[in-house]
Amino acid sequence: MAKIIRIDRTKQLREEPDRGHNRWHPDILPVAEVDPLEEVSIETRDSSDGQIRPGIEATDLLKMDSGVVHPLTGPVFVKGAMPGDLLEVEYLEIVPQRHAWTRFVPGLGFLHDLFDHPYLVHWELTESWATSASLPGVRIPNAAFMGTAGVAPSHRQLAEWTSREAELLARGGTVFPPDAGGAVPPTETIARHGLRTIPPRENCGNVDVKQLTVGSRLLLPVNVEGALFSVGDGHFAQGDSECCGTAIEMGATVTVRFRLHHGEAARRRILWPRFAHSRFTSPRSGPMNFIATMGMPIREDGSNESGDLTLAARNATINMIDLLEERGWSREQAYVLCSVAVDLKVSNVVDMPNVVVSAILPEDIFHG
Repeated sequence: MAKIIRIDRTKQLREEPDRGHNRWHPDILPVAEVDPLEEVSIETRDSSDGQIRPGIEATDLLKMDSGVVHPLTGPVFVKGAMPGDLLEVEYLEIVPQRHAWTRFVPGLGFLHDLFDHPYLVHWELTESWATSASLPGVRIPNAAFMGTAGVAPSHRQLAEWTSREAELLARGGTVFPPDAGGAVPPTETIARHGLRTIPPRENCGNVDVKQLTVGSRLLLPVNVEGALFSVGDGHFAQGDSECCGTAIEMGATVTVRFRLHHGEAARRRILWPRFAHSRFTSPRSGPMNFIATMGMPIREDGSNESGDLTLAARNATINMIDLLEERGWSREQAYVLCSVAVDLKVSNVVDMPNVVVSAILPEDIFHG
């Protein structure tokens, strides 16, 4: 029987600071210890830390505390794990809660310059489908995965990553620097110096890789004794890109099993996360009916950039929003549909200057 790490989802993380954290720091104390090959079930909160509940409206999003994102359950101390080891995390089961949401807000999201107002979709979840009164006729199949999972950084990594992000911020880059507001644990050192969970890093974290479903194996270089693994930010489904900034966001209970590969990360100089899946299948099994748009690195004023995949991806997404508008959806509905169901795929990176990104919309999500 799996060991269970329980939380009280009627409470926010700050009311249960001994159950988790929302910053990365090596000094956060573990909530449990497990042996390699032992199964552990971990209850998690949604990425808003319970702020987005049924009945919440889009205008309420502007009053929410962004400092509490993402509440993670953990850390879990894996006995025998040492720096230089490789931690293998096998996902055995992901059980969704019943309510989920997708939102965008001003200043965030891939197309934040085009969507300067808040928008919110509430989802009802079953074991198989997500449906919403805001998107009538849409049914998204269960493709659950955990958006955020990772291990603690070392003190050296903490200093290096803080420094490089500060340098990027000074160059005008988009960075979420350490901020004590909403930090858990609230102890001064962790709150002031802990790294935000919003961007992923070498310890993995918020990578939002939708292929990390049940049956996948996440491989993480261990940085501190015990590895200190944490997880949260469950997603019921997501398109490759999560373009509006959120997926179908849910609380979930995830069951994992750990394996240790002693010295493997150090011996093979593995510095970044890896993942594998021996039986990955799309929830849309069988032949897939889709329609797709393309994007190339050409600006709205007609000027051409060379090999700019970001611009190509932007244009593919905008073209898909236009296509959905042609079918009668509002631009807000279309943006959400792109985030939860449309996959951005790099189609070519060699035909300079016009590399191609395709946006693929599975039409079997539409019913009635």
